[in-house]
Amino acid sequence: MACLQQGQHVVVGTPGRVFDMMNRNTLATANIKIFVLDEADQMLDRGFEPQIKEIYRFLPETAQIMLLSATMPKSILSIARSIMHDPVQILIKKEELTLDGIKQFYINVSKEDYKLETLMDLYGIMNLSQVVIFVNSVNKSTHICNELKLKKFQVSCIHSDMDQEKRDAVMEEFRSGRSRILLSTDILARGIDVQQVSLVVNYDLPSNRETYIHRIGRGGRFGRKGTAINFITESEVEALSDLQQYFNTEILEMPDDIVDFL
Repeated sequence: MACLQQGQHVVVGTPGRVFDMMNRNTLATANIKIFVLDEADQMLDRGFEPQIKEIYRFLPETAQIMLLSATMPKSILSIARSIMHDPVQILIKKEELTLDGIKQFYINVSKEDYKLETLMDLYGIMNLSQVVIFVNSVNKSTHICNELKLKKFQVSCIHSDMDQEKRDAVMEEFRSGRSRILLSTDILARGIDVQQVSLVVNYDLPSNRETYIHRIGRGGRFGRKGTAINFITESEVEALSDLQQYFNTEILEMPDDIVDFL
């Protein structure tokens, strides 16, 4: 707080914390020149819209607003326009969001209850250095992490309920090799590259198409090859088909010789 009162050139924070500081006059807003919302689609899509609009109310009329994201669905663009005047859109082409270099497979586990056993069986047949596993909720990531630790797997867990210091410690543990499995919610799906990872497992299919490409890109960035394995239940077959159609890609049933692809 004292640092803010002394005046800073750049302030970085979550929407809730920034709004709170503005509301309490801890963060002076009269001289703000630029307001940047990073990962804008994720922020707006995950329920931060009211807080972001409250922050916008504090900004000077002359402030420049920038919304940054690798993807920006039409529904999110509509919300963005409500807080921007005559916005200029700079969008990457859809075909630049490529899945080239990523081998994609699926395992139909039939029921949700069979996923954990399938995961342990899968990891048991593979000679892997490290793997990233994505799930859709904090509670599930914690539960799976605890179950794997009981089976003596070297596993770490990272999710949105952790503070930044804890997240950094978990990532350092994984990068150093002290942990071989990283369980994550979508907090890791964007902006962080783990260079030694060649396999990503979607324990749960993501809730939207755009997140899928960010998740599995974890294994094939900068020209590296990678493999993605998706666990699906009977109720997710249609969602898997939708991903294939949307990205014009092929997701095959996992073959018996999966080790040859790793």
